[in-house]
Amino acid sequence: MTQAILNKLLAIFITVAIGWFAGRMRWLGQASAGIDPARVLGNAAFYIFVPALLFRTTARLDLHGMPWNTVAAFFVPVVGMLLIVYLVQRFTRQATPQADRDASEREAARPAARAITATFGNSVQIGIPLAAALFGEAGLGLHIALVSLHALVLLSVLTALVELDLARARAQHELGASLWRTLRTTAYNTIVHPVVLPVLAGMVWNLGGLGLPGPLDETLAFLGTAVAPVCLVLIGISLAYYGVGQNLAAALGLALLKLVALPALVLCVAHWGFGLRGLPLSVAVIMAALPAGSNALIFAQRYRSQEVLTTTTIVLSTFGFVLTVPLWLAVLAQLG
Repeated sequence: MTQAILNKLLAIFITVAIGWFAGRMRWLGQASAGIDPARVLGNAAFYIFVPALLFRTTARLDLHGMPWNTVAAFFVPVVGMLLIVYLVQRFTRQATPQADRDASEREAARPAARAITATFGNSVQIGIPLAAALFGEAGLGLHIALVSLHALVLLSVLTALVELDLARARAQHELGASLWRTLRTTAYNTIVHPVVLPVLAGMVWNLGGLGLPGPLDETLAFLGTAVAPVCLVLIGISLAYYGVGQNLAAALGLALLKLVALPALVLCVAHWGFGLRGLPLSVAVIMAALPAGSNALIFAQRYRSQEVLTTTTIVLSTFGFVLTVPLWLAVLAQLG
């Protein structure tokens, strides 16, 4: 692993540590004072910075120049893993008392929160310098192509799943709730959403060939750059406020899914299913082998579910990545 990549990893740990220290010192206030600072920071990212990043990414996406075979070879197994984790959690989640609506909704959001933690990688802060160092300009171009669709695909799928689960949970507490009303609520909450709506608007903008005016592009770019530092600080603050609790074993399981099971699945599907070899295969597998990304915590914060588990998994998987990525590079070298 190169010095540049190690420096990136160290910068991530230092930024998380700064957030943890700020949380321990209660610089942003007390969580018990009626306002949870970690949730406020998460909402700022979810409602301001992430939508700006998603809209700009979609509006500027070069649809004609995408390496679609590599894209499919990566996203088919990743979405497959996402659905497997979601369904396992969906059918093993705990029953909550009918009268406790908040607990019911948090439990309803658990499958999607765990699914994103097991599949959403840190494709920017770690992925971009790693791809540049390992694969050069050609590999970086393939990695950027996957990154451009990473949040758009995974967050959109997960938003639809979690909103459907929440609609079902709410229907249990509402008299006369019908299937049509549940589906209508799900559709509305899925579309009018801080993740999906910017993606749809950006796609319409892109297909219209409008282009982004200079001031608008600069504003969106400026807001988008805040996503990484805000999310990393949020991880540290969440550790300070919530701690690890009883989630260490579950977090280790999710970290192993992310660092071992997901890249193994991508390797098998991409190589033997889609016929990928050489550079495209290596880029896809290493992209899948990245540690859990901070967007998973924003998602968990948004739905008030699994925040502690997600935070712990991100930290564990980032440490574990230092050990697992050389193994995957060795496997790829054997395949030629």
